[in-house]
Amino acid sequence: MTTAAPAKGKNNTAEHATGVGPLLRSWRERRRVSQLELALRADSSARHISFVETGRSRPSEEFLLRLADHLDVPVRERNSLLLAAGYAPRFRETPLDDPAMGTLREGLEQLLAGYEPYPALVVDATYDVVAANRGISMLLDGLPGHLLAPPLNAMRLTLHPEGLAPRIRNLREWRGHLLHQMERQIALQRSDALRAVYEEVAAYPVADPGVDAFEAGAEVPYFALPLRIEHDGHVLSFISSISTFNTPMDVTVAELAIETLLPADPATSKYLQAHMS
Repeated sequence: MTTAAPAKGKNNTAEHATGVGPLLRSWRERRRVSQLELALRADSSARHISFVETGRSRPSEEFLLRLADHLDVPVRERNSLLLAAGYAPRFRETPLDDPAMGTLREGLEQLLAGYEPYPALVVDATYDVVAANRGISMLLDGLPGHLLAPPLNAMRLTLHPEGLAPRIRNLREWRGHLLHQMERQIALQRSDALRAVYEEVAAYPVADPGVDAFEAGAEVPYFALPLRIEHDGHVLSFISSISTFNTPMDVTVAELAIETLLPADPATSKYLQAHMS
């Protein structure tokens, strides 16, 4: 499983550039895109991009959103760019428990239930779990109450020494994968809340889980790094897949991710089908 922090998705503005020009330049440099390359993508000129970044020109709302799209700026940060340029935010941030989100919640619940007996969950921008199916509940059997108190955090549940970590047979590899995943997201999203979660879980002690067959180099036909985790005396193997929403128009929706754990071998599939029947 991939997996309390500061306000969800919020950034510490003291650490970041202010004003639309410096903000835009910061995103361009993060994406390692030159002014000329961005201009070609956005059907503009390097001169105009330079004028916007130095404050000599105020971009139109449409042009600014076009640049943000070509720079793959997260939806939350597109609102920040608009505000910095003197425009109203374009994208709403609707709480998931709002009645307007009822259809989305129902769809997510049906999706998770339909994936059973295999584990699946939905997390937000800081890996807090907003929905999960019975497959996930099975994996969490026996964890201490303080880890299961809301809000559940997938990274904390997975890497905490009292969480799933002692049950993960290839913990060092899986931990490295998760931390690298979070590092990439922090670099792209500028999220202080996510950084706080990362610093917490990265500081957890890592016990030696012993030698696993996978670690020992046994020939296993895995096509991706598996999560190998013990449950009731059995070692289950999963491949993780993460999905997000295309063309989101709401910050909350843009920051949701659906993780499904696909059985990586026939034995795991058979065990889950028997256990969840």
